Amino acid sequence: MRRTVLSAAALSVAALTLTQLAPATADGIGVSDPDDLAHGVDLLSVEVEHKASNVVVTTTHVDLQESFRSGSSGSVFIDTDPADPGPEYVFTGGFFIGTDYQLLTTDGFAHSAWGEPVEGSYRMKVDYDREMVRFRMSREAIGDPDEVRVAVRVAGTRRNGANTKTDWLGAPRSFTDWVAQ
Repeated sequence: MRRTVLSAAALSVAALTLTQLAPATADGIGVSDPDDLAHGVDLLSVEVEHKASNVVVTTTHVDLQESFRSGSSGSVFIDTDPADPGPEYVFTGGFFIGTDYQLLTTDGFAHSAWGEPVEGSYRMKVDYDREMVRFRMSREAIGDPDEVRVAVRVAGTRRNGANTKTDWLGAPRSFTDWVAQ
């Protein structure tokens, strides 16, 4: 672990910079999840930020692994239509090095309900040092919604290659509260 010592002046400048960068039009929500999965993909928290140009979902985990042997992956289900109770989009990808991700349309949670890839700007980034995964999608790519809510599912395989375990944020297929832009 690398430690960095900053002067009081540097910290003051950093704090001032961060307060200046906070968008006035963004709304967000943070939700915690219990430490309930004996695997590196165990979901601890989810933060949803509905910004002017993007929706950003950040997940925090315990002991994320770079190896494909972890089999770790996740899916963020995005609900953009309060009149339709299920998700309209799913952002899914692997959490290990060498894997890929994709934003798809969906008409439910089952893999069989997943549709075509979405055209537009989106990106997933895994930070192993901070044990976080950041899903960013442009609001335009998901239909420029007034509000969103998400359900999050992660999964991983034990080192022996068997016993895939799944962890949902809260109850399976349950959504966060709505987050307005």
